[in-house]
Amino acid sequence: MGAPPAGSWVPEIDEDDDGDMPLSTRLSIADTLTLGNATCGFMAVYFTTTDILVPHLMGNSDGGMARHSAATAVMLMLLASVFDLFDGLVARKLRSSAMGAELDNLSDLISFGLAPAYFVIVWGMVADDGHQHVSAVAAIVVVLAVVLRLARFSCTTVRDGIFQGMPSPMGALTVVSAVLLQLPFLPTLAIIVGVAWMMVSRVEYPKPRGRLAVATLLWIFISMGCLAAWAAGSPGAQLLLQAGAALQVVMAAVIPLFATCRRVNAIRGNRREARAAAEHVPEVEVP
Repeated sequence: MGAPPAGSWVPEIDEDDDGDMPLSTRLSIADTLTLGNATCGFMAVYFTTTDILVPHLMGNSDGGMARHSAATAVMLMLLASVFDLFDGLVARKLRSSAMGAELDNLSDLISFGLAPAYFVIVWGMVADDGHQHVSAVAAIVVVLAVVLRLARFSCTTVRDGIFQGMPSPMGALTVVSAVLLQLPFLPTLAIIVGVAWMMVSRVEYPKPRGRLAVATLLWIFISMGCLAAWAAGSPGAQLLLQAGAALQVVMAAVIPLFATCRRVNAIRGNRREARAAAEHVPEVEVP
């Protein structure tokens, strides 16, 4: 090829350019964990579809297989919550890329919005007393609640150490726990809608840090064990699973009550200290 004509634009080649990606697009360790969260959410949808919904629609569903697949889907959501817990811890200890916050919100939407909402839709289709259209509406309510909660989290600032509204991982696990309880359709529906309301409410939940993070992680692994035993058909596993699901629902409702009581007691204590300090202020004599 000949030389380019005079006056034509020729892009300059920076000989020192080593081909590295811009800093804002490099994935950190925390971002990799966040992508693991999204992968688990997608696979939860996959197992719910291929091993529960499709066999039901084809009329050859197997109770044991459906139980195993449901347990797998829920365990994947639990694993997604583990990734979500650790990506925040790693980001605080090391670093996160400029994409970290966006990746986290998008992954949470998949794992804790789409996956549990889809689980609710399929439950409404395969349950003996289910109502497909009503469960679809409930699923839409769950997705919208997660979308609103994540959007509000991105653009508002709250006190350090607390979440405003039920965290989406807890909301997702509470929704699927309500389904696994195998209550009648209407009570289950009421719990699902109540969880959606709690996610967009201004009720305060403590962030899982320190001992609370360890307790959260321990609870997740205990839940996985219960699901594995239930999937394997172990004796007493059904009762154990329902007890664990009931405890998850109760904890989701009780935890903010404890947090609210602690805050109220702290406010009262501060007021008592302020009054005591005011009473002990020495009077200054006016000459």
